[in-house]
Amino acid sequence: MNLVFDFGAVLFKWQPAQIVASRFPDMAATPEAAQQLARSIFSHDDWHAFDRGTMPMDVVVQRTSQRLSLPHADLQGLVSGLGDVLTPIEETVAVLAALEARRGPRGELPHLKLYFLSNMPEPIARVLEQRHAFLNWFDGGIFSGDVKLIKPEPAIYTLLESRYALDPGCTVFIDDLKVNVEAARARNWHGIHFESATQLAADLKTHCL
Repeated sequence: MNLVFDFGAVLFKWQPAQIVASRFPDMAATPEAAQQLARSIFSHDDWHAFDRGTMPMDVVVQRTSQRLSLPHADLQGLVSGLGDVLTPIEETVAVLAALEARRGPRGELPHLKLYFLSNMPEPIARVLEQRHAFLNWFDGGIFSGDVKLIKPEPAIYTLLESRYALDPGCTVFIDDLKVNVEAARARNWHGIHFESATQLAADLKTHCL
């Protein structure tokens, strides 16, 4: 069995409205304004290109700063500091730790493999790799910024399959975005739409995990 984890909002906290409110309190003075500003930054095509690895950090900062009239230095600090604010979700890491403890030749799940598939810009991915030892539990994975592909495009799922010889029928994908889960299901993977660590643990039991 293969388990494939998303990172943002599954294993790592992703709270974009709070992130922008901390940097731009005047422009994000209300929850609604903060959400709108977050969407304007993180849901724009420029950010998606950054995720994909086709736009470098300095360019996305410059373009976003000009487009939204944001102070360049503050936006630079926000983007370059994302590796600091993407902190682990302890409850989900505990689910992952329990799976790690049960696998291996002496465990209950000797054939369980752990992978990740995350839309993540390359510089932020490198920070996470350096700071979080539990990422060593994974047998492999793909960050979008490293391969110039992005979820929910079919090609990034195909690449994970081929790179690690995954059997779609024995692969379970976990993501907080339904569109990404549906893209996995279209490849005949099993899918779990993540809402909480408790829900995840319960759903994994349906896969005998």
